This record gives sequence, C-alpha cells and structure tokens, in this order.
Amino acid sequence: MTAAQPRNPVTEGVHSLEVRWIFPGQLRTAVVGWFGRFPAEAQSRDDAYLLYPHSRGISVKLRAGGTLDVKLYRGSPGTLDLEGQARGRLESWQKWAFPLDHRSQDSFNPGGWRLVNKKRLISRFSQASGPILARDPEPGKEPGCAVELTEIRTRGETWWSLAFEATGPAGLLRGELEAAAALVFAETLPGGVEPGADSCRSYAEWLSQSPPSPLGG
Repeated sequence: MTAAQPRNPVTEGVHSLEVRWIFPGQLRTAVVGWFGRFPAEAQSRDDAYLLYPHSRGISVKLRAGGTLDVKLYRGSPGTLDLEGQARGRLESWQKWAFPLDHRSQDSFNPGGWRLVNKKRLISRFSQASGPILARDPEPGKEPGCAVELTEIRTRGETWWSLAFEATGPAGLLRGELEAAAALVFAETLPGGVEPGADSCRSYAEWLSQSPPSPLGG
C-alpha cells in the first residue's frame, strides 16, 4: 500500500473563504475595545499591491518585502447575512506564497504598485473540537477562521477594515466563518458602524478603484 503523498502548498495553493469590509477614516478606540473581547496578536507591516496591469480576479502582493503572494478568485458561494449586524459577499480564493531572495527584492520595479501600511489585530476561532472558541492567534493544521481588525494607511489616507478568513477543508470553510462571525457580532459594533454590502470588498477590488501611484507615494 502506497503512503499518501504530502500536500504541496506551492503547487496546490491554500483555499480560503473570506469576507472583508473597508471603511474610510480613523479606526476608533471604541471599535478596538469591541474587538478586544477576544485574545489577539498585534502586527504591523507594509504590503505592496500590483495595480497595473490589473487582471480581474487576480491579486498580486509583495508582503512585507519578503514574500510574493498570488491570489486567484474562485467565485462567491453566497452571502454572509447576520440580520441587523452584518451583510457581505463571501469570496472563495486560492492562494500561493513564494519567498523572495535578496536579488529579487533588489530588482523589484515599483511602477504600478501601491504601498499599504497595515496595523492589525488578529484573533483566531475554531470549532474543530466542539463549540466555536477563540484561541491563540497561531495558525494550525485544523480548520479555523482568522478575524482581522486593521488600520490602513495609503497615499496619506487612513482607512480601516474588518475581515474574516476561513481556511481548512473546503467543506468546512463556510461553517467555520459563519460560526466565528456569529460570535464576533454577538455584540453590536459601536458608533453606528454597519458592515453592509456597500462597504464589502477585497483589497484588490478596493485598490483597483483608484489610479496607481509610485511605491511609497
């Protein structure tokens, strides 16, 4: 009997189910406190997104100067709808990550890219072993859903984002995301913020709505 071959994330990619809302303006302290009900890891990094040439359904990102991330949009399985709390389009993605060596970074051409500074709080949720629970924000092999609250700065403008990203076996992704969303939105977002269809978009879609600028501009 032949042993099963290990999965190759470079050739097969990682499948995810995501929903993201992006809002203009400063991230309010009250919203940070609302998110602080759960254990979270703080991160800060600069990502560069390819804007031109733009291909619908593909997102290309240089993450923190050390990894080239490529995402392929695989369609929408429907809508996340928590009545009176949140509504947004679910998006299926397949993702690959390629480490860059110093020579690749030295020859990097900034034309057509947009630099985005992100300060994030990330919490992870999993119902793999029972009821949905918040746990330490370290990715594991079991299915789960990462929830991100992010302050965004680009071209002198400030925005913020709330996102859910489920990873794991395809058949479990929607259940993981919906369970995490139900727990997070069990308490209403403060300040009258309404995550709705109008503010629901991926980074690639959001950035493609404005013209490209030089990296760092």
